[in-house]
Amino acid sequence: MITNASPIDELIQNKNPFAGHIVVRSSQVWGKSFPDVPSINAHASNAVFDAVEKVSKGERETVGITITAEKGVGKSHIISRVRHRLQQKDNVLFIYMGKYDNLNQIKYEFLQTVASSLRVHGSQKVMQWQEIAAALVNEVTGNNHTPQKYIEHIYPQYLNKYSSKFIDKLTETILQKKPGITNPYLVRAILWTLSSVHINYANYWLSGLELSQQQAEAMGLPNFEKSDKEAEGLKTVRQILDIVSDYKVPVICFDELDNTEVNEYGFLSAQLVASLVKDLYNSLKRGVFLLAMYPRTWGEQIKVLPQAEAVIDRLVSEQLDRQPLKLNNLNSDDIVAVVSQWLKVFYQNNQVNPPHPVYPFNETKLREFGKSKPTVRAILKWCAENFGNSPVKVHPVEKFYQNELANIETSIDDLMENEDTISKALKFAFSSLVGEQLEGVKIEAIQDIQAKSADKGYIDFKIIGNDSTVKIGVDVIQQSTGTYVGAALKRLIEYKKFDITRGCLVRSKKISPAATLANQRLKILLHDKGGEWVMLQSQDIKPILAILSVYNCESYELTKEQIFDFIKEEKIAINNPLVREILSEPSGELPSNLTDDDLPISIPQTVDSSTDEIDLNLSLAN
Repeated sequence: MITNASPIDELIQNKNPFAGHIVVRSSQVWGKSFPDVPSINAHASNAVFDAVEKVSKGERETVGITITAEKGVGKSHIISRVRHRLQQKDNVLFIYMGKYDNLNQIKYEFLQTVASSLRVHGSQKVMQWQEIAAALVNEVTGNNHTPQKYIEHIYPQYLNKYSSKFIDKLTETILQKKPGITNPYLVRAILWTLSSVHINYANYWLSGLELSQQQAEAMGLPNFEKSDKEAEGLKTVRQILDIVSDYKVPVICFDELDNTEVNEYGFLSAQLVASLVKDLYNSLKRGVFLLAMYPRTWGEQIKVLPQAEAVIDRLVSEQLDRQPLKLNNLNSDDIVAVVSQWLKVFYQNNQVNPPHPVYPFNETKLREFGKSKPTVRAILKWCAENFGNSPVKVHPVEKFYQNELANIETSIDDLMENEDTISKALKFAFSSLVGEQLEGVKIEAIQDIQAKSADKGYIDFKIIGNDSTVKIGVDVIQQSTGTYVGAALKRLIEYKKFDITRGCLVRSKKISPAATLANQRLKILLHDKGGEWVMLQSQDIKPILAILSVYNCESYELTKEQIFDFIKEEKIAINNPLVREILSEPSGELPSNLTDDDLPISIPQTVDSSTDEIDLNLSLAN
């Protein structure tokens, strides 16, 4: 134990700036990034900045750039650098996709990614959706108002005076002046993002999700079931990009393309994304595509695609000789620069002055390390393991878990709408409990539901216990529309058909009273079938989502045994209220504190406000 330790040595004993931070996650792409040394692999990021400049000036229409590097060299660091540099520019819109949960619906999933990306704040400190909405209104009215003025002053005034007919008139005017826009409802939804009351519902609809009937009618948006989400998703994405590219240069990034999962036709993530980029490239007015992958992914997956030449033409610019840009491993100077930058930020944040820039490391030793040309990840991992000599032993999973937990916190609102992710997290949690007994159930197995095509995708999984006398079918349902909820509940009460003894609905929202069939089936589930409705709460699902993220990240280089040991040690699953409630005896009652899925207030209605009479001289609103 150190006695009479200096403030800096005491700090080093208690904090490790490198621990748990060896991998760039989406939160670092969007939010506060890792310390960056711009000179490292500057050729790759500069190629993107140069492409944006050329497209912005009209010298190029669309540019594709692919960067390749082995694991840990810094592909995601480059994307993070690009995002943070471009965030300062008013003429750029950034879209990032780094997760591919459903490869059978990659285009629909990309639509959700686009909508999610446009919810992030841009250069004007509002959502990128709101920047586009303000640009649309300014163009047709001849004004030059900020999004904030529309949000805080103009929209409240005009909605109060004209109700939703104000949006009718704006939409009609925009469509007249921009005849190339073929989807009036898309324009209408974008315009609603400037209303603080309606923005969440507009975002939901723009993501390809369905609103409750009351919301849809109040906002004048169609609420119909899409029979082909893939085709509709791609069509909607094209129109969104058409609209936004009139005002900004879309920079569309695809990361984490090297997993081995395949869709139902045997295509991998990288192949599906490459084909998607080809489709988008052909229809995009202007924009920049950036893809990051391993060299072997490029060689073994992209170059063997049908029509590979046509795909490659769109993934790599001819100015780069139609070849991916290769990232370099670190040399001795790079290592000293990286470690110095990380420690500079660390010491500044803690208000101490180190004896030298790489303290407590030895610069000579770092330079020696550089002779082996290590990856960025390798040097950060080495620093994490050799920073300080704290006698307190920390579980190898702990820092990664805490890092993911912080990431989950920043995106929990979106995650609470993602049924697939929540169901996967719950399934993973129960899988870690096989062999355990809790709430009177000894868990023996977690199984997928065997169902015909018409019934697939409803019940997420089932929990087998007590010598197979307990078979709980679990279904996470966060969608709003009564039609879908009713269809899901129909399956959840068919115990014999799906070989379950209890149906369990997991949901945070009320079911609309107008959804008659859904409510009838809910009554059957709770009162006739002995099933249960378990309240989904963010504080319960966060730890499970975080540990699943750790498990899914190969770059952390943790074993399954280490992760499951951590889950057991920290009692992440066995003490989780949501897990226990699913297993406990059903109460037959509705959960308390369900959220209301309808609009919080109605749109004010005026006595006489035809669209012809609405004055769109918005400069009068102060």
